[in-house]
Amino acid sequence: MSFRRRKPRTGSCLLRIIFFGILIILLGFMLARYYQSSNAEIISPLPDGYKADTSILRFIKPKKDPDVLQDKIKQRIGNAWDNYSILVIDYNSPFVLGINESTIYAAASINKVPILAAIYDKAQRGQVDFDKVITVQKEDIQDYGTGSIRYDPPGSTYSIKTLVRLMMQKSDNTAAFLLANYIIGLSAVQSYINQNGLTQTDMVKNKTSNKDMAILFEKIYRRKITNPALSDEMLGFMADSDFEDRLPGLLPKGTKVFHKIGTGTGAVHDVGVVEHGKTVYYIGMFTSDVGDEEQAAKLVAEVSREIFDFMDR
Repeated sequence: MSFRRRKPRTGSCLLRIIFFGILIILLGFMLARYYQSSNAEIISPLPDGYKADTSILRFIKPKKDPDVLQDKIKQRIGNAWDNYSILVIDYNSPFVLGINESTIYAAASINKVPILAAIYDKAQRGQVDFDKVITVQKEDIQDYGTGSIRYDPPGSTYSIKTLVRLMMQKSDNTAAFLLANYIIGLSAVQSYINQNGLTQTDMVKNKTSNKDMAILFEKIYRRKITNPALSDEMLGFMADSDFEDRLPGLLPKGTKVFHKIGTGTGAVHDVGVVEHGKTVYYIGMFTSDVGDEEQAAKLVAEVSREIFDFMDR
């Protein structure tokens, strides 16, 4: 008797393997879903303030295009200003947008920032005593523009630290005059800014540019002028001023703006650093020949918000 060997049915075996493989995967998936659903907290409706985790998007965000921001700014300004300068510099990326950033303007009170920087540089060197008291004489009073000292009687006394605070927070012209002419000297301020690369700033003629202010603010913000404690003091004076209607005017609550305004005939300026979470950038706006200074200040705030929305996205 002979026996014929049966050939194995390889096709059916392969199908069985595939079937059981799929079955095991499905069972594993169902068990995992069951485990998650039984342990997950049920939230319905979503809690206030809920925000999906989109941190992965930071890796795929497109680079900011300066041309896009420039178009937004020009659309916002329209025909309101004929002569203006705007400079935006991101402190966390190579992004820069400049519109007439090297044009020189009448600085108005913007040039109080170089006085501030020069004094704090000397204070770190032990050449200025902030506790020293100054007596204001009648001839020292600058009876124009902003500030409160001009309303005080001659013979009133102020510490140098108080004069600095009034110069920055209230843009006090008498305080700036005393500091620049008696405490440090205008020529010393000019020498200081020349040494720090500000080539378009003239303290005697009271001229400056967006480009120069960007250099100075970057040094102040990054604590390159003086030690961290004194640097924080400088920034504190510029974060708490009486003039918060321009660059900071329309920005979200919690945004820090370290800035200095300047106002003159037909000129409305504001320059500084905006900080909101990880977003940090320099922003400067200079104008000339504006017809309505109040409306110009409002437009500065609107353009500032336009820039903020672009930079903070």
